[in-house]
Amino acid sequence: MIGWFEAVVLGLVQGLTEFLPISSSAHLRIVSAFAGWEDPGSAFTAVTQIGTESAVLIYFRKDIGNIVGTWVKSLYTPSLRGELDARMGWYIIVGTLPIGVLGLIFQDTIETTFRDLRLIGTTLIVFGLILLVADRMALNNRGMEKLNGKESLIYGFAQSLALIPGVSRSGGTVTAGLLMGYRREVAARYSFLLAIPAVLASGGLELFKIGEGPAPAWGPTIVATLVAFVVGYAAIAWFLKFISTHSFTVFVAYRVVLGLVVLGLVIFGALEPTAGATK
Repeated sequence: MIGWFEAVVLGLVQGLTEFLPISSSAHLRIVSAFAGWEDPGSAFTAVTQIGTESAVLIYFRKDIGNIVGTWVKSLYTPSLRGELDARMGWYIIVGTLPIGVLGLIFQDTIETTFRDLRLIGTTLIVFGLILLVADRMALNNRGMEKLNGKESLIYGFAQSLALIPGVSRSGGTVTAGLLMGYRREVAARYSFLLAIPAVLASGGLELFKIGEGPAPAWGPTIVATLVAFVVGYAAIAWFLKFISTHSFTVFVAYRVVLGLVVLGLVIFGALEPTAGATK
């Protein structure tokens, strides 16, 4: 079971990696395997993401307030329906549907097969290279006001790829945004907003599993979630500032190197593909 020290470490990992395009779920799995700890599991991952998503709620509180307020008013005030904030409300709802449906369909696979280190190493590399191509090809000239319903659905399917550890929620959605011509910081900003309903819903459902069966106990899970919140808030501010003037190349390089290390250790027998998996 996860102890207090492991909880602090995994909370730091979650907070540092959730908003970067390097996959927090993959890092929680990999760090645990490298340290010889039990796999914290999808329930622990989902609940600690409530911590990082709480950081999003506070960091973007003005944007979220405007979106929710304008969207609600637009339901009975037709003149507001063309406003960006009102449309954003619908776009986030539409964009959340794919991950909600697919998450329910593939729930058992997410909790078992998808946590194989061979799959994680491969997705880190493959989707990192896809991000590199998207970043190099990107027009990088569209703002949030250009977003439409069709593109919000594309964003949604890209986000649903994050059900596979190693893809990265922000990495998948940012890649889609870059391919559609959006500026880096715009794609990342929308990625953070789009994640709110899915992460809170997933974390809320997984709360019922904490402390039961193979899931970690409540105490360490709460500690990890609080640590993730504090570190995640700082990570958001840094990441948005960084990508406003830099490309994603450094993240791609990191993903590829980490993926190769994981695959190499598994191939040469230094690490079992299911290392730390709970029975």
